[in-house]
Amino acid sequence: MRVVFMGTPDFAAPTLEKLAQDGHAIAAVYTRAPAKAGRGMSLRPSPVHTLADQLGVPVLTPATLRTPEAAEAFAAHQADVGVVVAYGMLLPQAILDAPKHGCLNLHGSLLPRWRGAAPIQRAVMAGDAESGVGVMRMEAGLDTGPVALEARIPITPGMTAGALHDALMPVGAALMARALGLLEQGALTFTPQPEDGVVYAHKITNDEARIDWSRPAAEVANHINGLSPFPGAFFEADFGKGPERVKVLRALAIDGSGAAGTLLDADGTVACGSGAVRLLELRRAGKGGSASGAEFVRGARLMPGARLG
Repeated sequence: MRVVFMGTPDFAAPTLEKLAQDGHAIAAVYTRAPAKAGRGMSLRPSPVHTLADQLGVPVLTPATLRTPEAAEAFAAHQADVGVVVAYGMLLPQAILDAPKHGCLNLHGSLLPRWRGAAPIQRAVMAGDAESGVGVMRMEAGLDTGPVALEARIPITPGMTAGALHDALMPVGAALMARALGLLEQGALTFTPQPEDGVVYAHKITNDEARIDWSRPAAEVANHINGLSPFPGAFFEADFGKGPERVKVLRALAIDGSGAAGTLLDADGTVACGSGAVRLLELRRAGKGGSASGAEFVRGARLMPGARLG
């Protein structure tokens, strides 16, 4: 099929690669414009942009799609279908209607739960037992379209948003490839999303990253794991030179008791409002690598009874 692909981050790249491998004609790739990144703040193309260059596919990075010129340029690709994976820009109706079969979106949740910007992180933060990906036909509303295919993945104890993201990438690529195969055969069918169970995955903000040890242990662990690796949940503690920020990248809820925020042992167990969490991976501000809970406690010279802010 003749495809216009629209995507930006790492999550989208495997789908573009899979569709190209399957022999679909990628007429063009739309992605976000190169952004400043790294210590030198040099312009860096998106992962999808980089892959498209390697595939020899034309790349477009329009600042908006809401102009007659943008709609005309999109329609000129004469695509059979638009494939959208974490593009990062809402599509106006003129774009959605341009391809022969409309636009299909690969979304990182089991709709209608977790519509919106951060479905993978929110699923982990909420303690969901499973997540997944779905292929839906796009409408003007935010992730409201009917769903054709889904694939499910369990969220295991201690799984971070980063680990779930990486597990979903190849599953999503295979699912979209299957969807295009069925679409080409005229056999792709859609089911409207149920009206019950709609939950929005609002964008993650830095001001929700601070750990609240007064919450139950399961909630604290889910909060930590859901914000890993970015932006990273954190606490502050004084190791002798004033308050220092420490990011916790992975944690597990376990049995334990004590005043909330108190270090219980040399392995990095911290008391919560109820229960405790074992800190499995941490990174101190200004430090290059990460450490286990025991390594952190030893390196910071903390003793059981220390309070973590």
